[in-house]
Amino acid sequence: MPPEDPDTPQLSRREVIVSATLVPVAALTASAQASRTALSAGERQTLEAFVDRLVPKDELGPGAVECGAANYIDLALADALSAEKGSFTEGLAMVDAFARQQHGNAFAALTADQKDAILTAMEASNAAGFANARAFFNRVRRLTLEGMFSDPYYGGNKNFAGWDLIRYPGPRLAVAPEDQKMSTPPKALHHSAYGTKRL
Repeated sequence: MPPEDPDTPQLSRREVIVSATLVPVAALTASAQASRTALSAGERQTLEAFVDRLVPKDELGPGAVECGAANYIDLALADALSAEKGSFTEGLAMVDAFARQQHGNAFAALTADQKDAILTAMEASNAAGFANARAFFNRVRRLTLEGMFSDPYYGGNKNFAGWDLIRYPGPRLAVAPEDQKMSTPPKALHHSAYGTKRL
């Protein structure tokens, strides 16, 4: 057996076993994170175009896309709202089908005015051939608002943009007297109530 080189770091049996177990754990973690979204790329594109017209970016601040509303909805459909995934993806497909029927193109490819016409028809229940168009419109609108203004832990309200938009300073356990003055806006804390943002 050759003598050990004193400059070569020595691994203990325990270190070898621990390092061997880290590889599959890392692979499983990556796999789990990859499957945490529910929508295909095309479905996500339709959803982002939808929420962008519900709350578009303007001179007052960011819109729903910038606030991460689509990401919130996608993550929720893969988790807490997984029972809705089938009906939701069917609704997105119907939005695209109605857009093609009305304007000859997928919803995401339409102009802003054409998209607004599609959404207006849906809200008014005037989308021919699109059963439950109004119910789907209302559901997306509700989830969009949740995604804009909920705790960032859930995947929306990116960089606290939604809270900044409505000047909500974030959750806090105590409020000092100087923060209670009506003449002074409260300082934004930019902290999740859960401590860390969920990926």
